[in-house]
Amino acid sequence: MAGRRPVNGRSLPDLVTDYGGRLPDAPPPPDRGNGRRDAALLRASAPARGHARAGHGWSPVPAPLVVYRASTAEIGGIFPLLTAEGLPPTGALMGYDSVTAGGFYVDPVGWVLKQIVTNPNLIFFGKPGQGKSTTVKAFLLRMMLFNARVLVAGDVKGEYEPLCRAVGVEPIALGLGLPARINPLDLGPLAQGWDRLAAAERGTRAALIFARWVVLLKALIGVRGVRATPSDENAIATVLAELSGWSRGDGRLRTVTIPEVHHALSRPTPELADACRYSGVREMVDATRQSTDALGTLVRGALAGLFDSATTIRLDWRAPIQSLSLRRLDDLGDEVVGVALACVNSWSRAMTDLRRPGEITIVVRDEVWRQMRLGVGAVQSLDSDLRLSRNDGEIQIIVAHKPSDLLSVGAAGSQEVAIAKDMMALCDTKVMFAQDPKIADELRELVGLNDVSRDWVCGWARQRTGRAVWMVGDRLFKVTTVRTPVEAPIFDTNTALVAESPP
Repeated sequence: MAGRRPVNGRSLPDLVTDYGGRLPDAPPPPDRGNGRRDAALLRASAPARGHARAGHGWSPVPAPLVVYRASTAEIGGIFPLLTAEGLPPTGALMGYDSVTAGGFYVDPVGWVLKQIVTNPNLIFFGKPGQGKSTTVKAFLLRMMLFNARVLVAGDVKGEYEPLCRAVGVEPIALGLGLPARINPLDLGPLAQGWDRLAAAERGTRAALIFARWVVLLKALIGVRGVRATPSDENAIATVLAELSGWSRGDGRLRTVTIPEVHHALSRPTPELADACRYSGVREMVDATRQSTDALGTLVRGALAGLFDSATTIRLDWRAPIQSLSLRRLDDLGDEVVGVALACVNSWSRAMTDLRRPGEITIVVRDEVWRQMRLGVGAVQSLDSDLRLSRNDGEIQIIVAHKPSDLLSVGAAGSQEVAIAKDMMALCDTKVMFAQDPKIADELRELVGLNDVSRDWVCGWARQRTGRAVWMVGDRLFKVTTVRTPVEAPIFDTNTALVAESPP
């Protein structure tokens, strides 16, 4: 009969160490004294192997055991039958639950359908170097297996370029001197077959197009610290309707550019002034001067050469991912990058209209604090996208370092800060990587963490890269992201810190 095969695997100390614990050292053997004399005394009425009857075994002394007490978080690998209120095993497998040692799956759309959460949006918080970017990219790559399409709406640091190239897609680079141009006021798919649409459908689509345009232009005007008044907003909407041909009702829409809007506002015709309910051209120029000048400085500055003419690129929605890289704009300052993010996000939203039911698009918004600091208009634009994500079949992902990234958009108690706080409720899934104790206190107040989960963020999560506290609705999970050897070079964000090896 063949002997039993040796079992190769992790030992008990290895399992405990993997979960953050440490078994005590074995105690020294006890001093047995005179073994023969003690044996003679203890075995006077029993044979060497005990009586040959059930329950009559014999042992000279109790085994020298050491009692070890630990939480289930430390001994989860020893007792794999620990249970918890887990999530369905559907979607992207991200890693393992550090309490139960079971796999942790992320399926935002499935969670909405099963009423675990109310919206599919995710927000990630974490210090640099704690695995935040790796987890986001792992989620994107693994969701592609479920036919999800990814749009990186402004890759400020170029982190997603290796991921794009790994799946055979060349990212679109925006920068001064490059051929790529984007018109933020593109009509998008809503203009397809315009002349064949019924009048009611035309009115509905036109309302969506003009609303998106007005929100963007208000956000751009706010970059210069000018808040557009209701009269300014009415003038902008009237100009857009006139330039696009909607006010003439000629059966089709014309694409408009931001420089054309600025020119119409700065040199209005008598007919335009009358349509905006001004007594004359001079009154309209004086009333809209601040908003017009604010828009003009951007046309001559941050928008020049990038967002001031017709779009020259085309997104391939059959590809698994599309990325608009803004890495070449980073040296121009936060304002230019923020304006670019606002324009790219508005344009991306136009390009993702009219998807068929069941088509899921994941929109990544990295370095979102730069866009939010443009003013209340930019904050409202992002807030609108988050609110409509469930209706539009989108998964919005916001990536930030700490809560103050969102709360620094304005003065305490301002409208901007109030909207930013409400945005937390629009992301039902919150992923919190390692933070300093002070930042963990901010998360506790803003997100609603208890003392135990707060300690996880500033304690347990700091012990290993990739650990994070996932808050899915009202449920908390201690999750460790696992990346494969194939994924490691794709997700690496430390290439700028490592010298290339000589050939």
